[in-house]
Amino acid sequence: MKRILLLWPVLCLLESVHAQNTDNTGGSKSLELCIQYALAHQTNIRQSLIDEQIADRSIKSHLADWYPQINFNGNYQQNFQLQSTVFNNSVNRVGSYNTSAGQFGLTQTIFNRDVLLTKQTANDVRNLAKQNTVNTSIEVIANVSKSFYNVLLSKQQILLLDSDIVLLQRSLQDAYNQYRGGLVDKTDYQRATISLNNTRAQRKSAQEQLKSNYALLKLFMSYPADSTLDLQYDSSRMEQEVGSLDTLQQVDFNNRIEYQQLLTQKRLQQASLKYYRWGFLPSVSAFGEYNLNYYNNQFSKLYSNNYPNSYAGIAVSLPIFQGTRRTQEVRIAQLQLDRLEYNFTSVKDSINTQYIQALASYKANLNNYHEQKENLDLARQVYDVIRLQYRAGIKTYLEVVTANNDLFAAQINFTNAMYEVLSNKIDVERALGTLR
Repeated sequence: MKRILLLWPVLCLLESVHAQNTDNTGGSKSLELCIQYALAHQTNIRQSLIDEQIADRSIKSHLADWYPQINFNGNYQQNFQLQSTVFNNSVNRVGSYNTSAGQFGLTQTIFNRDVLLTKQTANDVRNLAKQNTVNTSIEVIANVSKSFYNVLLSKQQILLLDSDIVLLQRSLQDAYNQYRGGLVDKTDYQRATISLNNTRAQRKSAQEQLKSNYALLKLFMSYPADSTLDLQYDSSRMEQEVGSLDTLQQVDFNNRIEYQQLLTQKRLQQASLKYYRWGFLPSVSAFGEYNLNYYNNQFSKLYSNNYPNSYAGIAVSLPIFQGTRRTQEVRIAQLQLDRLEYNFTSVKDSINTQYIQALASYKANLNNYHEQKENLDLARQVYDVIRLQYRAGIKTYLEVVTANNDLFAAQINFTNAMYEVLSNKIDVERALGTLR
């Protein structure tokens, strides 16, 4: 006890520090930290954890019937008129005007199919509740990861638009200087102004989209809406993760939580079939009673004398005929088990389809990523050459605008392709059941 009392403040301090670290909403967060925060705070996961506790308490509540049940009942009765009885042609009053009784009862279940079903299915019920939590966690991880990438994509688009605005402002200045110098007419200057205005409008749209993506990420994380969320990422590491997926993996249905849930449901349904078959067996229980009985015509002397009685025995209950109800219940449970088998086929087909679609999208976007990466290098080289030629008076401004648009489009396409591949990778891992 002394050790516990001395250790208690330390435990409280550690718990306080842990709570501060868990609830910390400041600082930059990587994808891993965002996922950890979501797993600790996401509303659906917290509800699933509470469901686990509810399932555990429900099992314990049903298993309590295995323990002896002790009850006490007490009553008091005032008889205004005593009951009459006839004996040897004479009428006599029977009983007393005041009666009271106290009953102590004990029952012990020996065999009962309800309690037996709970005992045999307790582990599967707990496991099913935990599997629901795992399924919810996988959903949260996928949503947080995709939303994380969407936020980064919007931020990258804004950065590209900022760079494009700088280039367009420089081109606008060049066009204006050449127009003032009489080298070109004002159409080049006007075209530069139009391109700059369009890019600024795109940047405004991207900023609003970034707010929307941030709000969605905070929703999936259960992150406070009024708190700042700064994201931390390594672009080089993300590019390495683009092609890190093994596309030769085969689907293992046992890795999918949906398939595991079906296996648990099947075991529960098999237990339910046994339960209805046990309906033909008797229910057996032991019981005992100890009664305190008080009788007196005067209330003040009612509890002066006690006339107790006690007994014990065994009770057997066996319904002999219930209009084929038990037979129909057994057949219904068997049909439900047969119906559940079709869910396995449906889930397998669904998992295979998900994997094929996710893998096809991943491969297509991975190829597009490599193509866009090459296009980006070419577009950058073309723009640099044409811009130098325009300053030398060899190329027209229209060619500069075209090269700039091609470069910007290549940058956007490359960025979109990279984040699209990362999102497809999440879908593939989820289809394989390897998303953790």
